Amino acid sequence: MVVSYFLVFLLAAIPLFELFTVIPIAIIGGLSPVPVAILGFFGNLLTILLLIVFVDKIKIFIKTRKQKRKVIPEVEGGENRYTDGMETENDSKKQKRARALFDKYGVPGLTIFGPLLVGSHISAFMGMSFGSNRGLVTGWMIASLVIWTIVSAVLANSGVSFLAPELKENGFLLRIFK
Repeated sequence: MVVSYFLVFLLAAIPLFELFTVIPIAIIGGLSPVPVAILGFFGNLLTILLLIVFVDKIKIFIKTRKQKRKVIPEVEGGENRYTDGMETENDSKKQKRARALFDKYGVPGLTIFGPLLVGSHISAFMGMSFGSNRGLVTGWMIASLVIWTIVSAVLANSGVSFLAPELKENGFLLRIFK
């Protein structure tokens, strides 16, 4: 049982999995909503705080990585591909979305709406990349994570209670980790 709650913390900390996906899956899996929400919040918060603290080092890492990539012309279509296999088209779309949010709504808009559109980690990174104050980004990211944690936990718990109440006592995570 403890392993399932640890996985909630761990998955919420991974940038690919956002807390508003991990929390509902854990609640649907039969775990208790309050510990899931708390662990999901702190898991996501931990990596966002680390990102904000080390943003300058991360920017340098990304810049040197981009400089080291070599472009190899592709045989068909005349397009270029990178030797490390990273796609830059998706990154530029996310960067454009984040920049549009930031330009229109500032740090509050980027941190509140950004997690839905580009992810919480990218929102925090972009907020810092656009020259915002660390304390301002941190405060708004914490507020955003609190809001999204509460919203996702309440909606998931309400949905389970209304649509499938048997999952509270017999969810798939409870069966796996028994």
